[in-house]
Amino acid sequence: MIIAYDKLANDPRLLMEARLKPLQGDRFQPTGFADLGPARYTLPDGTEMLLVESAQSVANRMELACWDDAADDLIEDLRGLPYIRVKRPDGSHLTNSVLEAHRINSPYILEGADKQVFDRLKADAAGMEIGPVRISSLAKLVFKYDANAVLHGVFLAKSDLAGGRLRMTRLLSGFIEGRGVAIAESGGVKNDRVDPSGDTKQGFGNVPFHRTEFTAHEIKAYFNLDMAMLRGYGLGDNATKMLIALALFKVRRFLSTGLRLRTACDLEVAGDLVVARPAGFTVPSEKELLIECKTLIGACKSLYADPPVTEVAWDATEKKGSKKVTAENDEGEKEDR
Repeated sequence: MIIAYDKLANDPRLLMEARLKPLQGDRFQPTGFADLGPARYTLPDGTEMLLVESAQSVANRMELACWDDAADDLIEDLRGLPYIRVKRPDGSHLTNSVLEAHRINSPYILEGADKQVFDRLKADAAGMEIGPVRISSLAKLVFKYDANAVLHGVFLAKSDLAGGRLRMTRLLSGFIEGRGVAIAESGGVKNDRVDPSGDTKQGFGNVPFHRTEFTAHEIKAYFNLDMAMLRGYGLGDNATKMLIALALFKVRRFLSTGLRLRTACDLEVAGDLVVARPAGFTVPSEKELLIECKTLIGACKSLYADPPVTEVAWDATEKKGSKKVTAENDEGEKEDR
């Protein structure tokens, strides 16, 4: 057995962390927010802290870790996982539920003239219109069309789908923090070699700018897999194991290939991925996890849509925004995409 599933049988959370460092030099650029800038805060003991990467962005990057841009598909060993692909009228690929901001709640999937996915979801959600939503039934429905969305959460905010109450919170989350941070100010000039004194409002002339970067005593990535919630979904042994293996692969893959967060924020792992809880559990290597995922994806085939990649058409000439889409909260929100 590649993964010691028995060691995860009773703990409510699987907590992991990894120390990071800048790939070159000491400075790095954290994530920023339009109305806030860098997210800085101070601990009660006076330690200066910084959010280097948010939970929303780390979720995006863990999803991207499973995607092959060149092939416009999941990486080869993960093919067979269900997801929804959106096609243009000429048959070329437009987008998909793995990369979309709201996953299977994307307007490109549910708001177009092609209603086949919407109608399938509505049929499968029949019986959830009245009374509390049975979360195990919802988990099976989402798993059928996009297993990835079970891990990262989704909010089907459509009144025609059980009154817009179909929501699944994240099972897998992560974020990156800097501890003991200090500001590193720098700057530069955009030079105009033709007309240095030109009108800068029009994009001409020399334009000076400043840049705020940071140094940190320690940078650490944290990951949390909600085992209690996953067990509560009642998806069955193979599906539960597959989601555990897939979650761990995403974490490993993100740490090995996804740490170039921005032009001025290129990080690497300083050490190895450490399990903080439960005691005695170790995360297998990326290669071992990929083998486990491939095996379990095949074992869960009967639980997926047939075929596993559900296709829906989108015509760019269709009227967009005909229905108001409720904004998603933390479970579906995306940024930096």
